[in-house]
Amino acid sequence: MIRASLAALICLAACGEQTPPQMAADSALAPSEVRSGYTFLQPETQALQDDDFSNPSYLWIDRGAGLFSQAPEKGGAACASCHTGANLPLEGAAARYPAYDEASKSLVNLEGRINLCRQQHQALAPLAYESDDLLSLTGYVASLSRGESVSVSIEGPAAPYYEMGRAYFFQRKGQLNLACSQCHNEHWGRQLRGDTISQGHGNAFPAYRLEWQAFGSLHRRLRDCDAGIRAEPLDYGSELYTAVELYLASRAGGLPMESPGVRR
Repeated sequence: MIRASLAALICLAACGEQTPPQMAADSALAPSEVRSGYTFLQPETQALQDDDFSNPSYLWIDRGAGLFSQAPEKGGAACASCHTGANLPLEGAAARYPAYDEASKSLVNLEGRINLCRQQHQALAPLAYESDDLLSLTGYVASLSRGESVSVSIEGPAAPYYEMGRAYFFQRKGQLNLACSQCHNEHWGRQLRGDTISQGHGNAFPAYRLEWQAFGSLHRRLRDCDAGIRAEPLDYGSELYTAVELYLASRAGGLPMESPGVRR
């Protein structure tokens, strides 16, 4: 019955008369209902995430630890020279991103913060989004916050970005005319194409996805979701995807950071 209802939803969206983008019905997760995507994984996938020796993400985490401690070839200080011991510690930092950056007057996620640090403090060019070096550094820094509660600010200058991300989450889009909220607020826990629909939280990212056979960012996952509903994916690192990331982090407030996670 549940599978049939979801199939009908997709069929009606795909086959019905197409209309301009509209907003899905307002919906929300009750605080008592908020659950990490880990909850919906098969036991063997949970075990893979839990075992640091078997978790394939650590190929990137170990690389990131090396890059973090390595001084740039053209001179300058290593990341570790600023973030060692009590000097600007990074434990817990990833749980507070995305965050508004006063210097650049923009919302930045962890990848963006790393690239800003490279430019401002190491005189280096920013790393390409989804490159192994940026994924590795981001994964390593995120791993230092594993177990910390997700806690982002949506006040002050971050507020417009939160609203932008929320609007995208509820906006119907693509040829299927579906919104993120319809799967992840209204139908989480149900079956679709052999998988259990999660609540769509990003607390495990960067993560290793079995489908990718690779480590990837939350923006890569968002692009996959948009492609899945036949919508045009946005650019990696785009302002709008970063705003969606902020909305998702606020929505996941209190969940533990799991990166480097493993997902289907």
